[in-house]
Amino acid sequence: MTEQLRLMAVHAHPDDESSKGAATMAKYVSEGVDVLVVTCTGGERGSILNPKLVGDKYIEENIHDVRKKEMDEAREILGVEQEWLGFVDSGLPEGDPLPPLPEGCFALEDVESAAGRLVRSIRSFRPQVITTYDENGGYPHPDHIMTHKITMVAFEGAADSERFPESEFGPIWQPLKLYYNQGFNRPRTVALHEALLARGLESPYGEWLERWSEFEHVERTLTTHVPCAEFFEIRDKALIAHATQIDPEGGWFRVPLDLQKDVWPTEEYELVKSLVDTSLPEDDLFAGIRDNA
Repeated sequence: MTEQLRLMAVHAHPDDESSKGAATMAKYVSEGVDVLVVTCTGGERGSILNPKLVGDKYIEENIHDVRKKEMDEAREILGVEQEWLGFVDSGLPEGDPLPPLPEGCFALEDVESAAGRLVRSIRSFRPQVITTYDENGGYPHPDHIMTHKITMVAFEGAADSERFPESEFGPIWQPLKLYYNQGFNRPRTVALHEALLARGLESPYGEWLERWSEFEHVERTLTTHVPCAEFFEIRDKALIAHATQIDPEGGWFRVPLDLQKDVWPTEEYELVKSLVDTSLPEDDLFAGIRDNA
């Protein structure tokens, strides 16, 4: 009998799960895979990015509860399970020089101690596959970088009973594969940009491409392209559920879905750790696992 497949996606804030790998998660849910989103912080210091909600006093005074309710709605839309690690949002420091991070925030936590919370989640859920961010955080937000750090520790630490004793963290478990989300990659962005221009449509990606080197200094290796175009509508619906974090009339939604499905019908990942044999490139995060689960 094949063991139940389980995927864990580790994210920094509520809304990250809906902008990074959401269609992939919805696809696997539809196939009967158990999917758990682990959200490291409550997003308390996130800016309100929907212009229609800027200045709303209730939201400003109750941002933690508001973002929790948004996460609940997105979770239902995607069909995933979700849990909070309980850390406090670090905010995105701005200025030159950058101001210090606020005391008690996630990015200032001890990495080993913070990873322990994720170890508990891994040992409880027992995923074969984990996804998270690369060493740059996908973009250099301190919470994204910290999410990367604790996930790297927890991937190994979940199987290490000396480092994280079973009496405190639960029975050991070894995940088999670890991926970085690489959905915002240059090949995809160029393809969509050129397709929009070819259709005589305005592209939201022109400025991004001109400034690409500011955000990404390492050319990433895209090892895994997961076909999930039929779940793009669910992805967008889940993202819109995070009403404080997205402008429904902004660039996210200017690219027609039919064009996206035709030009780039996949979401991309970078395989960084694997304890099973697999052939690259892949089209399945569970490649090398399904037949041996």
